[in-house]
Amino acid sequence: MARADHGPQLLALPYDLVWATTWTDEANEWIAPVLGLPELPVVDWPQPRSAVRDGVHWKTRRLVEWAGGRDFAWVDDEVSDADTAWIGAAHPGRALVHRVDARLGLRDGDFTALAAWADPARSG
Repeated sequence: MARADHGPQLLALPYDLVWATTWTDEANEWIAPVLGLPELPVVDWPQPRSAVRDGVHWKTRRLVEWAGGRDFAWVDDEVSDADTAWIGAAHPGRALVHRVDARLGLRDGDFTALAAWADPARSG
């Protein structure tokens, strides 16, 4: 569930935040204020949206293209091991594919995992 303290928690992470949601620009209008986030950039999705291929989510290829070789963390409720494997094979940078339960939303453990991944020295 979205909580007002999620915005400050997300902003405290060492990431450039971007909406990678099907809400597109509406995320800035409807979700950002609830979370306490400023307006964020949005990943543009291809139209029409392609179906899942080989178990890989339709967003995956576009996110790798958008990242352009940069390290990135992707938090989503629809990602799978197939997405992680595909990104590992196709993306030259580091990538974290982090699944959250849509019924629960972001939890403390998710923020801990995101912070640890951003700073490998912390996790080792």
